[in-house]
Amino acid sequence: MSTIISAKMVNDLRIATGAGLLDCKKALTEADGNVEAATTILRKKGAASAAKKADRVTKEGLIESYIHVGGKVGVMLEVNCETDFVARNDEFKAFCRDVCLQIAAASPLYVSREQVPEADLAKEREIARAQVLGKPPAAVQKIVEGKLEKFYSTICLLDQPFVKQPEKTMKEMLTERIAKTGENIQLRRFTRYQLGA
Repeated sequence: MSTIISAKMVNDLRIATGAGLLDCKKALTEADGNVEAATTILRKKGAASAAKKADRVTKEGLIESYIHVGGKVGVMLEVNCETDFVARNDEFKAFCRDVCLQIAAASPLYVSREQVPEADLAKEREIARAQVLGKPPAAVQKIVEGKLEKFYSTICLLDQPFVKQPEKTMKEMLTERIAKTGENIQLRRFTRYQLGA
Protein backbone atom coordinates (compact mmCIF):
# COMPACT_ATOMS: atom_id res chain seq x y z
CA MET A 1 0.00 0.00 0.00
CA SER A 2 1.46 3.32 -1.00
CA THR A 3 1.42 6.45 1.11
CA ILE A 4 -0.74 9.38 0.00
CA ILE A 5 1.48 12.32 -0.88
CA SER A 6 -0.13 15.52 0.38
CA ALA A 7 0.48 19.02 -0.97
CA LYS A 8 1.90 19.96 2.45
CA MET A 9 4.48 17.14 2.24
CA VAL A 10 5.51 18.30 -1.23
CA ASN A 11 5.73 21.94 -0.14
CA ASP A 12 7.72 21.09 3.01
CA LEU A 13 10.21 19.08 0.94
CA ARG A 14 10.43 21.90 -1.59
CA ILE A 15 11.23 24.41 1.16
CA ALA A 16 13.81 22.09 2.72
CA THR A 17 15.62 21.23 -0.53
CA GLY A 18 14.91 24.09 -2.92
CA ALA A 19 13.92 21.60 -5.64
CA GLY A 20 10.92 22.14 -7.91
CA LEU A 21 7.42 21.05 -6.88
CA LEU A 22 7.17 18.35 -9.55
CA ASP A 23 10.60 16.95 -8.64
CA CYS A 24 9.60 16.90 -4.95
CA LYS A 25 6.35 15.08 -5.71
CA LYS A 26 8.16 12.49 -7.87
CA ALA A 27 10.82 11.94 -5.19
CA LEU A 28 8.19 11.51 -2.44
CA THR A 29 6.23 9.09 -4.62
CA GLU A 30 9.38 7.09 -5.37
CA ALA A 31 10.30 7.08 -1.66
CA ASP A 32 6.73 6.10 -0.67
CA GLY A 33 6.32 9.22 1.45
CA ASN A 34 9.63 8.91 3.31
CA VAL A 35 10.97 12.48 3.47
CA GLU A 36 14.55 11.43 4.26
CA ALA A 37 14.67 9.02 1.31
CA ALA A 38 13.07 11.64 -0.96
CA THR A 39 15.72 14.16 0.08
CA THR A 40 18.44 11.64 -0.83
CA ILE A 41 16.79 11.04 -4.22
CA LEU A 42 16.71 14.79 -4.90
CA ARG A 43 20.35 15.19 -3.86
CA LYS A 44 21.41 12.39 -6.23
CA LYS A 45 19.38 13.95 -9.02
CA GLY A 46 20.96 17.34 -8.30
CA ALA A 47 24.46 15.82 -8.48
CA ALA A 48 23.64 14.16 -11.81
CA SER A 49 22.16 17.40 -13.11
CA ALA A 50 25.25 19.35 -12.02
CA ALA A 51 27.55 16.86 -13.75
CA LYS A 52 25.63 17.32 -17.03
CA LYS A 53 26.04 21.11 -16.79
CA ALA A 54 29.77 21.04 -15.94
CA ASP A 55 30.91 21.69 -19.52
CA ARG A 56 28.68 24.72 -20.10
CA VAL A 57 30.41 28.07 -20.51
CA THR A 58 30.21 30.41 -17.53
CA LYS A 59 30.98 33.98 -18.56
CA GLU A 60 28.64 35.87 -16.23
CA GLY A 61 28.71 36.05 -12.46
CA LEU A 62 29.85 38.19 -9.57
CA ILE A 63 32.90 39.44 -7.79
CA GLU A 64 31.90 39.29 -4.13
CA SER A 65 33.88 40.64 -1.19
CA TYR A 66 33.65 40.19 2.55
CA ILE A 67 35.42 42.00 5.39
CA HIS A 68 35.12 40.28 8.75
CA VAL A 69 34.13 42.30 11.82
CA GLY A 70 37.17 44.17 13.08
CA GLY A 71 38.69 44.43 9.61
CA LYS A 72 41.40 41.81 10.19
CA VAL A 73 40.24 39.28 7.56
CA GLY A 74 38.96 39.98 4.06
CA VAL A 75 37.98 37.86 1.06
CA MET A 76 37.53 38.59 -2.63
CA LEU A 77 35.80 35.88 -4.68
CA GLU A 78 34.87 35.33 -8.33
CA VAL A 79 31.83 33.11 -8.94
CA ASN A 80 30.76 32.47 -12.52
CA CYS A 81 27.40 31.40 -13.95
CA GLU A 82 25.88 31.19 -17.42
CA THR A 83 23.56 34.22 -17.46
CA ASP A 84 23.36 37.65 -15.90
CA PHE A 85 19.77 36.79 -14.90
CA VAL A 86 21.13 34.29 -12.37
CA ALA A 87 24.02 36.57 -11.37
CA ARG A 88 21.56 39.32 -10.36
CA ASN A 89 19.35 36.90 -8.40
CA ASP A 90 19.29 37.55 -4.63
CA GLU A 91 19.71 33.85 -3.82
CA PHE A 92 22.83 33.69 -6.00
CA LYS A 93 24.21 36.78 -4.25
CA ALA A 94 23.48 35.20 -0.85
CA PHE A 95 25.28 32.03 -1.96
CA CYS A 96 28.33 34.11 -2.98
CA ARG A 97 28.32 35.85 0.42
CA ASP A 98 28.15 32.45 2.15
CA VAL A 99 31.15 31.23 0.13
CA CYS A 100 33.09 34.37 1.17
CA LEU A 101 32.18 33.69 4.79
CA GLN A 102 33.40 30.09 4.39
CA ILE A 103 36.73 31.26 2.98
CA ALA A 104 37.17 33.81 5.78
CA ALA A 105 36.38 31.23 8.47
CA ALA A 106 38.11 28.10 7.12
CA SER A 107 41.16 29.53 5.28
CA PRO A 108 41.26 27.18 2.26
CA LEU A 109 44.23 27.48 -0.08
CA TYR A 110 42.64 26.12 -3.27
CA VAL A 111 39.17 25.89 -4.78
CA SER A 112 39.40 22.18 -5.72
CA ARG A 113 41.65 19.13 -5.49
CA GLU A 114 42.77 19.59 -9.08
CA GLN A 115 44.56 22.82 -8.09
CA VAL A 116 46.71 21.22 -5.37
CA PRO A 117 50.32 20.95 -6.63
CA GLU A 118 51.60 17.39 -6.97
CA ALA A 119 54.65 18.31 -4.85
CA ASP A 120 52.35 19.18 -1.91
CA LEU A 121 50.50 15.86 -2.29
CA ALA A 122 53.76 13.89 -2.45
CA LYS A 123 55.00 15.64 0.70
CA GLU A 124 51.73 14.92 2.51
CA ARG A 125 51.85 11.23 1.46
CA GLU A 126 55.44 10.98 2.74
CA ILE A 127 54.47 12.49 6.11
CA ALA A 128 51.46 10.16 6.39
CA ARG A 129 53.57 7.07 5.59
CA ALA A 130 56.15 8.09 8.20
CA GLN A 131 53.38 8.29 10.82
CA VAL A 132 52.30 4.66 10.24
CA LEU A 133 55.62 2.81 10.10
CA GLY A 134 55.35 -0.81 11.13
CA LYS A 135 51.77 -1.32 9.96
CA PRO A 136 50.88 -3.91 7.28
CA PRO A 137 51.27 -2.53 3.71
CA ALA A 138 47.54 -2.83 2.93
CA ALA A 139 46.68 -0.88 6.08
CA VAL A 140 49.33 1.76 5.32
CA GLN A 141 47.75 2.50 1.94
CA LYS A 142 44.28 2.93 3.47
CA ILE A 143 45.58 5.08 6.30
CA VAL A 144 47.55 7.30 3.89
CA GLU A 145 44.48 7.75 1.66
CA GLY A 146 42.39 8.61 4.74
CA LYS A 147 44.95 11.21 5.83
CA LEU A 148 44.96 12.67 2.30
CA GLU A 149 41.16 13.03 2.46
CA LYS A 150 41.55 14.96 5.70
CA PHE A 151 44.29 17.07 4.10
CA TYR A 152 41.98 17.93 1.19
CA SER A 153 39.21 18.96 3.59
CA THR A 154 41.51 21.50 5.22
CA ILE A 155 43.02 23.11 2.10
CA CYS A 156 40.34 22.69 -0.64
CA LEU A 157 37.27 24.90 -0.47
CA LEU A 158 34.95 22.38 -2.17
CA ASP A 159 35.96 19.60 0.28
CA GLN A 160 35.38 21.65 3.42
CA PRO A 161 32.27 21.28 5.57
CA PHE A 162 30.10 24.38 5.18
CA VAL A 163 30.43 26.57 8.31
CA LYS A 164 26.68 27.25 8.49
CA GLN A 165 25.68 23.60 7.87
CA PRO A 166 28.61 21.31 8.77
CA GLU A 167 26.71 18.21 7.65
CA LYS A 168 27.20 19.38 4.03
CA THR A 169 30.38 20.04 2.09
CA MET A 170 30.85 23.14 -0.02
CA LYS A 171 30.69 20.89 -3.09
CA GLU A 172 27.23 19.71 -2.01
CA MET A 173 26.17 23.32 -1.46
CA LEU A 174 27.40 24.21 -4.96
CA THR A 175 25.62 21.18 -6.46
CA GLU A 176 22.36 22.21 -4.79
CA ARG A 177 22.73 25.75 -6.16
CA ILE A 178 23.38 24.37 -9.69
CA ALA A 179 20.30 22.14 -9.44
CA LYS A 180 18.18 25.02 -8.19
CA THR A 181 19.26 27.57 -10.83
CA GLY A 182 19.49 25.10 -13.71
CA GLU A 183 22.81 26.65 -14.70
CA ASN A 184 26.45 25.72 -14.39
CA ILE A 185 28.09 27.66 -11.56
CA GLN A 186 31.82 27.69 -10.92
CA LEU A 187 33.77 29.01 -7.98
CA ARG A 188 36.53 30.41 -10.16
CA ARG A 189 39.05 31.88 -7.74
CA PHE A 190 39.49 33.70 -4.46
CA THR A 191 41.98 35.65 -2.41
CA ARG A 192 41.91 35.68 1.37
CA TYR A 193 43.61 38.54 3.18
CA GLN A 194 44.58 38.44 6.84
CA LEU A 195 46.19 41.32 8.66
CA GLY A 196 49.77 40.49 9.61
CA ALA A 197 49.85 37.17 7.72
